Amino acid sequence: MRQLTVNEYLKKIYGRKIYKIAINAGFTCPNRDGTLGTNGCIFCSGSGSGDFAEDPVLSVTEQIEQGKKRVGGKVPADAKFIAYFQAFTNTYAPVDKLRKLYMEAVDHPDIVLISIATRPDCLGTDVIELLKEINGIKPVWVELGLQTIHEDTALYIRRGYPLDVYDKAVSDLKNAGIETITHVILGLPGETRNDMLSTVDYVGKSGVQGIKLQLLHVLKGTDLATEYEAGKFECLTMEEYVGLIKDAIEILPDDIVIHRMTGDGARRILSAPLWSLDKKRVLNELNRRLDRRM
Repeated sequence: MRQLTVNEYLKKIYGRKIYKIAINAGFTCPNRDGTLGTNGCIFCSGSGSGDFAEDPVLSVTEQIEQGKKRVGGKVPADAKFIAYFQAFTNTYAPVDKLRKLYMEAVDHPDIVLISIATRPDCLGTDVIELLKEINGIKPVWVELGLQTIHEDTALYIRRGYPLDVYDKAVSDLKNAGIETITHVILGLPGETRNDMLSTVDYVGKSGVQGIKLQLLHVLKGTDLATEYEAGKFECLTMEEYVGLIKDAIEILPDDIVIHRMTGDGARRILSAPLWSLDKKRVLNELNRRLDRRM
């Protein structure tokens, strides 16, 4: 069978569209608290990739309610949601704290599953056991920020862990019965088209159930923006990116779920590529090239 988009996949399971609420639960990251570094990954904004998440001052329950109000009349009155723990590293805390935060989302009647964005090096045995426990109550997705399989690039972006750590995390999550989605960034400085596609191919064969294909965004205030402004690299054009996505999808296994084919950069902080702000145009071009409705 062909790959499903995440919307198709969720409709297949729940018989309806499921909406996502991005949560900022107040975590930090080993790349920011001094464990590995203090500036984060080279591309990461000050909000830890949670630019569209709710206010961390609010409780998880309050953020869910705020998120529901935000979508308002755009969704049915009986809509169901994913609680997406998005900002920073969402398993980077003691298990007791994690359990409290996750269970607050699980206990909300309008949440059908929780999705947890994290780093592969922040999934100790105790965390895996907790995720397995919660997965027995409501489904849990874990989203791993891999970005690239190439060690030179990983060092450049300050990822902070080697590839075998990712492999172990995928294996541990699979053994615990937890659905796993891998984030890949296309357009990282210094990478060729073949480099990017080899990362996609590796992820497709790694045993994960889903993939997010993310266009590199240059965000103001990041070290990546300093590199870009100095002329050290160029961003992909829309034509290059669309062609890359087409080739990436063709090499992925048919049963992997495509969770994202592009991404959003907050308009107020996006330096490049500015063409990505016209998301409707980008998606229309992707649909045309892929000859499908995404």
